[in-house]
Amino acid sequence: MSALTALADGFLDRSLVLGYTKIGPSLRRHWWPADPQPGCLDGQRVVVTGATSGIGEAMVTLFAALGATVHVLGRNPAKVATVVADVRRALPSATLVEEVCDVGDLDAVRAWCDDFSGRVDSLRGLVHNAGTLPAERTESPQGHEMTLAVHVLGPHLMTERLLPLLGAAADRPGGAGSVVWMSSGGMYSAGLRSTPDEIEYRDGTYDGVRGYARTKRMQVEIVDAWNDRLRGGEVRIESCHPGWAATPGVSDSLPGFEKVMGRLFRDAACGADTAVWLVANRPDSTGTHHFWHDRAPRPTTYPVQRRPDLAARRAFVDYVAAATGTVWP
Repeated sequence: MSALTALADGFLDRSLVLGYTKIGPSLRRHWWPADPQPGCLDGQRVVVTGATSGIGEAMVTLFAALGATVHVLGRNPAKVATVVADVRRALPSATLVEEVCDVGDLDAVRAWCDDFSGRVDSLRGLVHNAGTLPAERTESPQGHEMTLAVHVLGPHLMTERLLPLLGAAADRPGGAGSVVWMSSGGMYSAGLRSTPDEIEYRDGTYDGVRGYARTKRMQVEIVDAWNDRLRGGEVRIESCHPGWAATPGVSDSLPGFEKVMGRLFRDAACGADTAVWLVANRPDSTGTHHFWHDRAPRPTTYPVQRRPDLAARRAFVDYVAAATGTVWP
């Protein structure tokens, strides 16, 4: 990317409306990295959580078109079956496997991971796309605030349990596995919470949009912590955000925002693009963080914001490890 292109790309990113809407990729396609090669995921397996609508369903189609065996994971068996049938009609050659798991239920995650690990010998991609935005504070079966359970605890536990399979992919063409956490540009509006009451959103009047933003910030921070842990290893851990995409989740949770900005929304496939590209192409990432948008690494804070201090991140990571029964080196 030339200096002039980098300047234009950065301007799009910071202007939000230009960078996050369909305007961003329509311009960036002139300079962003090459598309994945056809068939580059032949014979490889990818898991997509939250795969029953919107961006998740688009990912299933895009991964299948690249030759991957796609494990379509959702918590509702009927919705999983519907997506699989729809994608097969569009891509008769697609190899799809129906998977059912409630990512917010840690016991269900453990059981599913154990079963999955007994059925497959390697995993090229794991995309944490499952999401929720409740209007009121609700809790998971283990007593954790629901957005925390779905966006952070369940994905962390799944990553931990499937790490051996992701490493085993190193023996296959294309290299070891990649994990991608689907965050949100909304995470810029929230700092990292590090005390138990803050992490579990017991520190004030609950607001679903704020809870969503808090946990999307947590996703970015835990990805950085995972990279510190795996530094020099072959498994890639990344996060990205999809921009403002037209999905059922946005329509249901933010109808006012959709009414104002809907005509500029990206489609779901465009929102899914960077996550698919990260798994298929495994680009080199430089710097101290691993947060992407439109096929380029992005800063995780605005210039006026401070990066979370290491003590706060450590307290947060320790809480996640304790809540999930994992050991963080």
